[in-house]
Amino acid sequence: MTMNAHENFVQLQQWVYQQGIAKMGVTQIDEELKTKFYLSPDELQDFQFAISLAVRLSQAVLESLKDRPTLLYKWHYRQANNFLDAVAFRLADKIQQAGYHALPIAASQIIDWKEQLGHLSHRHVAEAAGLGWIGRNNLLVTPEFGAQVRLVTVLTSMPLEIGEELPFSCGSCHNCISACPAGALGEGPQDYNYEKCFTLMDHFARKLNIGVHICGLCVKACPGNSKLQ
Repeated sequence: MTMNAHENFVQLQQWVYQQGIAKMGVTQIDEELKTKFYLSPDELQDFQFAISLAVRLSQAVLESLKDRPTLLYKWHYRQANNFLDAVAFRLADKIQQAGYHALPIAASQIIDWKEQLGHLSHRHVAEAAGLGWIGRNNLLVTPEFGAQVRLVTVLTSMPLEIGEELPFSCGSCHNCISACPAGALGEGPQDYNYEKCFTLMDHFARKLNIGVHICGLCVKACPGNSKLQ
């Protein structure tokens, strides 16, 4: 690795794509983005950049969802998170070996159960890195795969080329709104009703024995440009 941000980005991108990652982007950690982080100043002091990685979910698994999450989707969701954590762990080690600081952040680890918060918002990091935009479903929507991705973040001091944010591009599509069984979605992410969404996911987790606060129906409804024929 060098001090050349573009060369570093290309080398890391080639490596993560070889591991099975679908998209990678980088953003600078500015004061605005820090409002989406739940790490202390001491924990953040060595890092200037955030690397966002996305893995594509299986459309076959998503298509099996009808009106609720299934055990198959639960397994797939967990495997996607495990895969992302493993790649982020190895990427952080690769960056450390090059002489820079790196901190992998778990793909799905809750530190505040009431607000359902992790150490940072992976979707807002991904948005800032140019992977997509926050859609009507309040999830990251990528042009290629819609919301059918899972995300992980690695913080680093390595100089890296940063991406450009994409504009909100859901257009006239309202598929996620009609697909949401909780009625929690509206015209924009600002209309997302957390209470309605979480209440239904809590019902799925407890009453239907899913055991995880997931749904997947708005994810299924948002395939981007990748809809299979």
